[in-house]
Amino acid sequence: MADPAAAPLATSGGSRFVQRLRRRYAKELALLAEGPPRRAQMRVTLQALRDQGHTTSAALRMLRQLVMERLVHLDCDRQAPLAVVTSAVTELAELALDEAGQDAERELDARHGRPLAPGGARANLWVIGMGKLGARELNVSSDIDLIYVYDHDGETAGDAEGRGRISNHEYFARAVKIIYGLVGDTTEHGFVFRVDLALRPHGNSGPPAVSLSALEDYLQSQGREWERFAWLKSRVVAPRRCVEDGGAQDLRGVVLPFVFRRYLDYSVFDALRVLHRQIREHAAKRAAGHPERANDVKLSRGGIREIEFTVQLLQVVRGGQFPELRTRSTLDALQRLARAGLMPQTTADALAAAYVFLRRVEHRIQYLDDQQTHVLPSGDDDLAWIAHTMGYASCCAFLSELDQHRELVAQEFDILLGGKPACTGCLNGVKPARGERPGAPDLDTVLDRLPAAFRTRIGTWREHPRVQALRDDSRARLLRLVQRTADWLKEGQPDEEAGERRLQGAMRWADWVEPLLRRESYLALLLERPAIHDRLLRLLSAARWPARYLLRHPGVIDELASNLMLSERFAAEAFENELEERRKSLARTGEDDEEELLNLLRRAHHAELFRTLARDVEGRLTVEQVADDLSALADVMLRVTARWCWQRLKSAHREEPQFAIIGYGKLGGKELGYGSDLDIVFVYEDDDERAPEAYAAFVRKMINWLTVKTSEGDLFEIDTALRPNGNSGLLITTFDAYAKYQQRRGSNTAWTWEHQAMTRARFVVGIESLRPRFDAVRSAVIAAPRDADALRQEIVAMRDKVRTAHPVRGGKFDIKHSTGGMVDAEFAVQYLVLSQSGTHEELIANVGNIALLQRAEACGLLPAGSGQAAADAYRELRHVQHQARLDEAPTQFMPPALQAERDAVLAVWRAVFG
Repeated sequence: MADPAAAPLATSGGSRFVQRLRRRYAKELALLAEGPPRRAQMRVTLQALRDQGHTTSAALRMLRQLVMERLVHLDCDRQAPLAVVTSAVTELAELALDEAGQDAERELDARHGRPLAPGGARANLWVIGMGKLGARELNVSSDIDLIYVYDHDGETAGDAEGRGRISNHEYFARAVKIIYGLVGDTTEHGFVFRVDLALRPHGNSGPPAVSLSALEDYLQSQGREWERFAWLKSRVVAPRRCVEDGGAQDLRGVVLPFVFRRYLDYSVFDALRVLHRQIREHAAKRAAGHPERANDVKLSRGGIREIEFTVQLLQVVRGGQFPELRTRSTLDALQRLARAGLMPQTTADALAAAYVFLRRVEHRIQYLDDQQTHVLPSGDDDLAWIAHTMGYASCCAFLSELDQHRELVAQEFDILLGGKPACTGCLNGVKPARGERPGAPDLDTVLDRLPAAFRTRIGTWREHPRVQALRDDSRARLLRLVQRTADWLKEGQPDEEAGERRLQGAMRWADWVEPLLRRESYLALLLERPAIHDRLLRLLSAARWPARYLLRHPGVIDELASNLMLSERFAAEAFENELEERRKSLARTGEDDEEELLNLLRRAHHAELFRTLARDVEGRLTVEQVADDLSALADVMLRVTARWCWQRLKSAHREEPQFAIIGYGKLGGKELGYGSDLDIVFVYEDDDERAPEAYAAFVRKMINWLTVKTSEGDLFEIDTALRPNGNSGLLITTFDAYAKYQQRRGSNTAWTWEHQAMTRARFVVGIESLRPRFDAVRSAVIAAPRDADALRQEIVAMRDKVRTAHPVRGGKFDIKHSTGGMVDAEFAVQYLVLSQSGTHEELIANVGNIALLQRAEACGLLPAGSGQAAADAYRELRHVQHQARLDEAPTQFMPPALQAERDAVLAVWRAVFG
């Protein structure tokens, strides 16, 4: 690393550019206040130059020279942070464009009148900064990439006499010429900035300014993939009034859907490869015969552009679903990518360090002669000056660190892009038939290489309309994936059972991909990420239910990209923080409408549920861990939904709701499975006279948010039948009314079956002051004195009703409902808890059936060994049930299957009920 103390720093006077400036503008240099140049100081200096009699054109150019001299001094002599330099150059550009725009308006308004929008307001010309200007990252000799967009078509008002009317389009085209003259022309004082308009719609053949509606049409119908990377950093930089009053926000609604697609979009990989290859080829041509040009810190291998491409690619691919990634700054984006788990933190930090280093080198190259170059100088003196101003004692030390940074960048870039682009004219050695167009491999040729059953399934695609409608490159992708799937079938020469599972996985893959062929980005994803394809096949071969889930929510497969995902567990706090960060990101761009938030919740829930599912089928989690993680996920979804609903509730009368959600059943017992509904009860404690109406509306809104189907699916089925008075009761009651009902105080009281449900109830979400009060009510209900014989008769009668409602025929054993099944164990536990908790407090806690069976034996309420045996049996029955549901298989078995588990549960039933 650099050692600033190793040698005295060379002064900024080593720059030939600075030497010229100090000679020519010796008097004017004092006009710029000390310290880093900022917009306000620049404006004051600009006015001082005007006051000396200089025109706006001359004053802007002189201001630029003064700012550059100051930045060289701050950067080279004082080692100012990179942001000081890039911010100053960016603000200079914004100021210059704003001033030039005002001059253009004054001149054109005098001749043609104001350009008018519908209703008579002024139509505005937005100067859109692209690239480094949009990202506030301009270097000291940057050109500025601009696009001019005006908000409304129409015509001007004419001069004072109403003459000289022209169309708004013509008015703004003339304004662009004036602005260019004031900023981009070279005069005796140089230029302010070189201006490049090549990124505008239709490039150099397009009009200099386009309307917002024309821009929207262009992006929707003709916008190319590489333009998405350009528009990623776009920002309205002038006129200042439109920036400050938010008048240019309409542009975001046009740009965001173009840059960030709704689904994960790996199709941009090929576009970026092409763009990067063109840049590399251009750099190679420039370096031909000039070997010194190979040391381009921007465009050569491992240069600045590869860091920017790495960041932008991940942003464009994921930014549609993860709005927190939408930032223009490269350094900020690196940290956001790391927080989102898309890049290791160490990699993000290393790329950030390389970026800062390379940008500082780039600036010094440009300080030498004020040239727009990124190539290290070949002269020893110039190279030594750069090394010393960077804080190195020798050129060798400087070049060594430069090489280290560039090598790291190149390696990360190559990893991301996956090396060479895949050939579209062949298919793993399968060449197109004679006369066939490159990029469209022949299906029959591919079929000949497939196993029989898989060949039959894929053969149905010959006449499939979706396959026929694919573009050549997409059909080539599909067939390459078919061949890769066939190769996966043959791997490892598995035994017959494993081979059958693999075949089922391949068949399910075909079923999964077929309806998704119109979303070609999924083909690109699997092709770009072979590890995802492989894990997807393993997942599909494991069970039927994952395949069905993936058909409903195909976008979640990108979660398989993480190598760490399978070894992790659900982290509730981090998940909730991510949701809040995404909501805030949407709010910043005005996208946080109700529909978008509903979809945000669903996408996040589906992705997290899928992560658990993948860990489950890979054998990384026990059944209990799956239930714990799914229950914790449901808790977070309820908490976030409640918070967001209250924030958007029109009748909300306080900042935070004074309420709680009580979970029952599987949610209360933390035993949720995939697709489980939520048994919940809502209570509140609020004396405000508006409270009943507000909380009723709140609960209705919450239930709607949780259950309504959107384009992203739904969240949960909600069951509120356990509330006081069941389905005939209020959706939400006061906590006192709930407590009285449960404790049988008054004429309106709970039934025994409701007290059975209370054994598995828990406080899930709400104000903390209600948590201990609920726990106290629950304990009082559970430990209340009861007639043991009467309770036994009621629970046995209830068990008989449940058994009658779920008949099992054919002599089979139903894991849940048959005699000796899970329900018998659960009813036995509930009886023990309700009848014995008064004298055995250890039975009060809601710790689950397995732990309660063990505790009951420890208390002497069950014969020695029977409680543990029943606990083991219950665990095994849960496991078998879980696996059967994953594979959508029956949960009924012919004896003697599971006979030992059945006997263990029956032993406890007889011990409890006789």
